[in-house]
Amino acid sequence: MNIDQISYLIFALVLLLALFFDLGLMSKKEQTVSIRQALKQTFFWVGLALAFFVFVWVEKGHQSALEYLSAYLMEWSLSIDNIFVFILIFSAFAVKEKNYGRVLLIGILMAIVFRIIFITVGVVLVEKFHLILYVFGVFLVYTGLSMLKANEHEEFNPQESKVYLFLKRFLPLAPHDGGGKFMIRENGKPVYTTLFVVIIMLASIDLIFALDSIPAVIGISRDRFVIYTSNIFAVLGLRSLFFLLRGAVSKFDYLQQGIAIVLVFIGIKMLGEHWINQWMPKQIQVAVSLGVIAVCISGSIFYSLFIQKKGLPADQVDDSILNQ
Repeated sequence: MNIDQISYLIFALVLLLALFFDLGLMSKKEQTVSIRQALKQTFFWVGLALAFFVFVWVEKGHQSALEYLSAYLMEWSLSIDNIFVFILIFSAFAVKEKNYGRVLLIGILMAIVFRIIFITVGVVLVEKFHLILYVFGVFLVYTGLSMLKANEHEEFNPQESKVYLFLKRFLPLAPHDGGGKFMIRENGKPVYTTLFVVIIMLASIDLIFALDSIPAVIGISRDRFVIYTSNIFAVLGLRSLFFLLRGAVSKFDYLQQGIAIVLVFIGIKMLGEHWINQWMPKQIQVAVSLGVIAVCISGSIFYSLFIQKKGLPADQVDDSILNQ
């Protein structure tokens, strides 16, 4: 076995053990997840991702490790952005809190499978048609500029989305959760519950976000191992992050702007890669990318949490936070 095969094997084993630990020891079926438990699970997944960063450094060198960390931070920040939409979906379909964990887990695992397919296709396209990097670059710049100008989350209505309308058109849907089941039988025929609909929507929404994040990660690294592992670690941590931030995610007013700046930066970097490579070593490029991502994401979160809320007088800020 070569070093890449060994690395994939170790990653798979770590992932299986982590899922067993998280689901078997830290989570209980149909139990409401407290903030304290969500914090422990979040620390667990972030700590595991950072420990894997050390493993990548030892096995594949500092450049691959920094690329992995940059990609992970990019995906992790986009995961926070996902949570706002997830909250809207759960609210729109009146999902009971005791079903949150199970629905999120299945939706996220489906999203991981689809992401692996997307990543594989994207990397193959880049390897065979190098010019597609410029297409990705233009797309990221356009997406980033669009995010700077508008907040699409506020306009999103899950029950008017194309995914829901498609399901409603082709499947018999029940207007309830079927007592926690995904499918029930009515008059001898299968009927799909709101929990089934929510799972499909979670996976679909994550794929929509992946259209931004996967080109961005490819802009950071061409190493499939780095892209796969950073994506999977970030997405698997999304479930605990949801429970941790669902009451506070509305406070991150400027996170989207931070993400938008990062997308524009990576898009411009992809467009100018040929010229950048001529005057800047790859190692320095990786370090600069990591610095820009870290500063933009942490800066936007800090700015959101510690400045006056948009549209509120200063004396109403504290009351607004307390009421959320």
